[in-house]
Amino acid sequence: MTPPGHDHPSQHTPELRAVARHIGRRRFLTVTGAAAALAFAVDLPAAGVASAAELDAAKITDDPFTLGVASGDPLPGSVLLWTRLAPAPYQADSGLPAERVTVHWELAHDDGFRKVVRRGTATAHPEFHHAVHVEVGHLDADRVFYYRFRAGGWVSETGRTRTAPAPGSRVSALRLAAVSCQAYHDGYFTAYGHLAEEDVDVVFHLGDYLYEYAVNSVGGARKYTDRTLPDLFNHETVTLEDYRLRYALYKSDPDLRAAHAAHPFAVTWDDHETENNYAGDIDENGGPPEEFLLRRAAAYRAYWENQPLRRPQLPHGPDAQLYRRLRWGRLAQFDILDTRQYRSNQAYGDGSHIPGPESDDPARTITGPTQERWLIDGWRRSHALWNVVPQQVTFSQRKLDLNPVAKVSMDAWDGYRASRQRILDGARSTGTENLMVLTGDVHVGYAFDILDDFDDPASATLGTEIVATSITSGKDGADKPANWATYTQANAHLKFYNGRRGYVTVELGREAARADFRTVSAVTTPGAPVTTAASFVTEAGNQGLEPA
Repeated sequence: MTPPGHDHPSQHTPELRAVARHIGRRRFLTVTGAAAALAFAVDLPAAGVASAAELDAAKITDDPFTLGVASGDPLPGSVLLWTRLAPAPYQADSGLPAERVTVHWELAHDDGFRKVVRRGTATAHPEFHHAVHVEVGHLDADRVFYYRFRAGGWVSETGRTRTAPAPGSRVSALRLAAVSCQAYHDGYFTAYGHLAEEDVDVVFHLGDYLYEYAVNSVGGARKYTDRTLPDLFNHETVTLEDYRLRYALYKSDPDLRAAHAAHPFAVTWDDHETENNYAGDIDENGGPPEEFLLRRAAAYRAYWENQPLRRPQLPHGPDAQLYRRLRWGRLAQFDILDTRQYRSNQAYGDGSHIPGPESDDPARTITGPTQERWLIDGWRRSHALWNVVPQQVTFSQRKLDLNPVAKVSMDAWDGYRASRQRILDGARSTGTENLMVLTGDVHVGYAFDILDDFDDPASATLGTEIVATSITSGKDGADKPANWATYTQANAHLKFYNGRRGYVTVELGREAARADFRTVSAVTTPGAPVTTAASFVTEAGNQGLEPA
C-alpha cells in the first residue's frame, strides 16, 4: 500500500532504459535472454562466480559483520545460516575489493560453543555482494542450535536458530510471530527489539521488508541528531546498487539485527521490496514491461543476497520462486505465497472501487495458475492439523464504506474475487480444516473470520485471518483509526481492528490456536514498551475467533 504523501513518478534511470532498448521483451522473457540481461544490468562476469581473486581475510581492518547474522526456513534436518560482509556498509562496495573472501562458520548446541556439532567454510563472492548462505544438513530434528561466523580476526555476534520437528511427529505446540512493513523513514524498529526477547520458534515476514522511497539525512521520522545519513539514500531505489545500499541501511539497525539473531525467519516479499503496487511485469505507472523487469531483476537479486533464503529461491533474471512449503511435524503446514510476481494487473486503475466486471473477470488471478494449483495440491496431501498460509495482502472481504455496494481494495484479494473463490473452493474440496491466513500490507492489526459467504454473517466459518500490523510503516498510528467505526460496522466478520505498530504472535496447539496482538505506543521516538492490545482463540475443528 502507498503511505500518505507518497506519489512517485517513474524514476527509471537512463542506464536501465538503454539496456531495455537493446533487449526485446520476448527475448528477455526467455531464460537465456533474462540471464544475459541480468549479466548486462548488474555487471556479472561472464566467467561466473569463481572468477574473482581471493582476498586474504586477515587484511580486513574493520568489523565486516555490521549487518549481523540471520537464519531461515528451518527444516527437520537442516538450517540455513546467513551473513554479509560489509566493513563499510554505507559504501557501494561495502568497504571490500571485488575479491572473494573465505568465511568460517560454526554451529553448536550451546552459546559458548563448547559442543560444536558442525563447522566449515563458505565463500563470500563479490558478485553476490559478499553475502554468505550456508545450508547445514544432517542435524537432529526439533533442536535449538547456536551459530557464528569468522572472517580473518573478526567474529560475528552469535545467532540462535532451530530445526523443525521430524516429519510425521506429533508436536504439541508451536509459537510463531508474524511481522510486516518496516519503512525505515517512518520510525524506529522498537517492535523488533521486543520480538527478539519473545519465546518464538519462527518469525514469518509477510512483506515490505524494504521500502524504495528516499531516506533523508536524519532518517525521516527518526529525526536523528547523533548521526547524518549519507546522501546516497536520499533517492528512490532503482538500480542493483540502490537496492543493495538500502538493505545495508535497514539491516544495520540494532533492533532488526537482534530479532534476526534471536529467531529463524521465513520471509516473503510484497511490493515495496521492488516498487509500490507493481503487478507481475507491470509497474505502478504502466511503463514498458521490459524496462520494469530490469528493475525487478535488480530488486529480486538484492533481496536474495540479503535474506536467509535457500538455493531454490535464487533469482534467475527477473524471476524467482519464492512460494514454498514448510512443515512442523503433523501440527502445522505453512504454504508461503507470493501474490506479486504472478498477479494480473489491478482492476480499475488500482485504488478502491466497487466490484465490477473487470475486477470479477474469472481469468484474473492474484497467484498465477501454477501457484494456485501448488497450494491446493499441497492441501490435498497435507496431514497437518493446522494449514497456515503466510502471504501479503488482505484475504477476507473488507468493505471500505457503508454504501449498499461498498468500495473495496483493488490491490487486495477483494480485487481478485474469482481467484479467492477458487482458493476457498479448493480448501473445501480437499477437506482442509483449521485454515489460518497470515497477512501484512495494511499497517494495522485485524482479526477476521473467513466466511463461506462474506455477505452472509450466518454462513459457515471456513478459517481465520490474522493480519499483522506494521513494524513502523504509518508512523505511530492510533488504537482506533479514523475509519474504525466504519470498518467494524461494515464487516461483521472483522473481530478486531487496531492501528498501532507492532507484531502478532500465534501459538498453535492440538486443541486451539491463540493470537496475541502486540503493540507499541510510538515508533517516532525510541524505547516504547510493548503491550498486548488483544488476544483471540480459535478451536481446532470449530473455526471462529473468540476473545481470549
